[in-house]
Amino acid sequence: MQILGNVLLNAHQGALNLTATDMEVEVSLGCGAEVIREGATTLPAKKLLDICRSLPSDASLQIDVSSGKAKVQSGRSRFSLGVLPADDFPAVGSFQNQAEIKIRASELSELVRSTQFAMAHQDVRYYLNGLLLELRGQTVRAVATDGHRLALCDRELDQELGATTQIIVPRKAVQEIQRMLAHQDGEVSLVLGENHLRLEAAGQSLTAKLIDGKFPDYQRVIPVKGEKSVVADRDALRSAFSRTSILSNEKFRGVRLVLATNLLKAMTHNPEQEEAEEDLEVNYTGPDLEIGFNVSYLLDVLTVLESKEVCIELSDPNSSAVIFSPEDQRARYVIMPMRL
Repeated sequence: MQILGNVLLNAHQGALNLTATDMEVEVSLGCGAEVIREGATTLPAKKLLDICRSLPSDASLQIDVSSGKAKVQSGRSRFSLGVLPADDFPAVGSFQNQAEIKIRASELSELVRSTQFAMAHQDVRYYLNGLLLELRGQTVRAVATDGHRLALCDRELDQELGATTQIIVPRKAVQEIQRMLAHQDGEVSLVLGENHLRLEAAGQSLTAKLIDGKFPDYQRVIPVKGEKSVVADRDALRSAFSRTSILSNEKFRGVRLVLATNLLKAMTHNPEQEEAEEDLEVNYTGPDLEIGFNVSYLLDVLTVLESKEVCIELSDPNSSAVIFSPEDQRARYVIMPMRL
């Protein structure tokens, strides 16, 4: 659809509202403008953006639409762009509000940032190609999994949410939400419908179609408290894994962890018979243990955590590990082991 390459401009009551959509996600943004004649039209989005980028940052823009053309003028620069009727512009559509929550933009951003990396990518289990938002009591929880790892993060709200509600937000919408929240401060609203989600913030909104499917029972894959616990400096652990990963198998990315009293040994090798090994002092007093993981999964978690130390809970070589910050357990990460 050619019109999906256009942006909808709606000039009304001293303001200009811009809307763009790809039929899955719709973004609207308002800005102040001197409206000489009210109306709506659509302009080629990329061309309009390129024109704006080429002008000085303090330049003003005048847009006059008539006779199927848009005359765009700024100082001595003049452009004539083709337009398409505003009535033909598709909308994601209005929907029946089923719930609405208020949350600080920084907290919603942290929920997304802490979990989105674990979403599946183009998995045939389409419900994994998104982020689960679960509303329960006074808690909003984000969960993402690709079947090999799971990321979970909780935040408390000031309002009671009532019955448990689950929605799956598609990958593209999750990425756009994170970009939108990066420029927000204060409180935002999440409006939930049966098939849609709308994020409302100061001067802008994002509406997305939800994934129609049932998210797996993620609680079943979260191990109970592990028998063995390792506490290590996060930066030192991340650096050690990063160095040993250089010589890991490029396809399987396996790293072997050998635990002894207050010592963690990380070892990797590849088909070229090259090897890497690193010793790290940790806080561990349990029996010796040897277990393998995908080193990329470990690095993803250690990158997204921001605490000084991390805790890794383990049971045996065939059970998943749980990683979290000892200072804040609202974010937890489950990683399945791999045979090496």
